[in-house]
Amino acid sequence: MIRDITLGQYYPGNSLIHRLDPRVKIIATFLFVIELFLVNNFKGYFVAIAFLAAVIFIARIPPKFIFKGLKPIFLIIVFTFGINMFMTKGTVIFTAGFIQITREGLHQAIFMGSRLILLIIGSSLLTLATKPINLTDGIEKLLDPLKRFGLPSHELAMMMTIALRFIPTLLEETDKIMKAQMARGADFESGNLINRAKSLIPLLVPLFISAFRIAQDLAMAMEARCYRGGDNRTRMNGMKLKKIDIGAAVVILALLAVMILHAAGVILL
Repeated sequence: MIRDITLGQYYPGNSLIHRLDPRVKIIATFLFVIELFLVNNFKGYFVAIAFLAAVIFIARIPPKFIFKGLKPIFLIIVFTFGINMFMTKGTVIFTAGFIQITREGLHQAIFMGSRLILLIIGSSLLTLATKPINLTDGIEKLLDPLKRFGLPSHELAMMMTIALRFIPTLLEETDKIMKAQMARGADFESGNLINRAKSLIPLLVPLFISAFRIAQDLAMAMEARCYRGGDNRTRMNGMKLKKIDIGAAVVILALLAVMILHAAGVILL
């Protein structure tokens, strides 16, 4: 289950999506999230699904690899589905004791579950199709205007990228520690919730120690390479928007405009 988490992983490729300017992809992801919250019916979701399917096809990322990332959040999806289905009042279509399922509740459950799935897939595509170093440069460039207010944009971008980059590393380390503890007789699955929480202590302690060790190794490696932050830092390849980047930005803005007009009732999908 832990190995199924795809957030923070990079899928190597040379597709059009991989070659896009990271600033365009970051802004596109941000706008896509806004679009998902603007949509108020399933017709809008069909547009979002078609957009994601086109991006996945162009990026040449296997759909199995993307849907594999949904396994770790399956319980969250089920919980969201159940809360909306059983807590929404309306026309009752099924009754079993104190449990009632309404037509409105079922509609809301499917709607919110679909939103969560699209949100996870859309966010994962950013890291899957962008190298960590390019992601750092893109975030730094977008935060550059805030330097006037004393915000260390380079350091913030570096911290966010390192956090995303080491999610798969820490998850892999967690999997190794868990298997080692299970080989010594540890049980992480049986018992009630309190017993399961207590059984995580033999897992969390070595995980924290491993995380601090990885952080120390990274700090020493950066210091050995004379890393001194973003002051007077130059790059071999500077970022410059190309025609394809501008075209992708226009498509995203057009999609956002359609969603806004649809939410306002101006356009009926």
